[in-house]
Amino acid sequence: MAVTVKKITLWRGKIENRPGTLAAVLEPLAQAKVDLQVLMGYREPGESQAVVELYPVTGAKASAAVQRSGLGAASATSLLVNGDNRAGVGHRIARALGEASINVNFLVAQATGRKFSMVAGFDSEDDATRASALIKKAAKG
Repeated sequence: MAVTVKKITLWRGKIENRPGTLAAVLEPLAQAKVDLQVLMGYREPGESQAVVELYPVTGAKASAAVQRSGLGAASATSLLVNGDNRAGVGHRIARALGEASINVNFLVAQATGRKFSMVAGFDSEDDATRASALIKKAAKG
């Protein structure tokens, strides 16, 4: 099973949880023609604000656009994982990380057709480095 694992920096910010706010945050990025690979938005239960996270932000135009949007580099070390989707791959990855006592701060995964994509955040750079090797091994089956 082919899998790629890459350390990434998510850009993150809190926004008001009301119609149109997400579009306003994304407008400077669209104008700068930033090609996003990851976009997450969610409101935590009971909160009036939502969180937006995105990747990648590279180059001067993209950096300026994301700063105009009010987002900043997230402190959590994150991994972007892409691979062939097979039954049980999520379980194998979760089991490998758990057996290595690596805590996953957040995880977002999606399968489209025969491929899956996952973003996971970790407590430290060391945990992300260890997780990278374990994810590659677990994804191979």
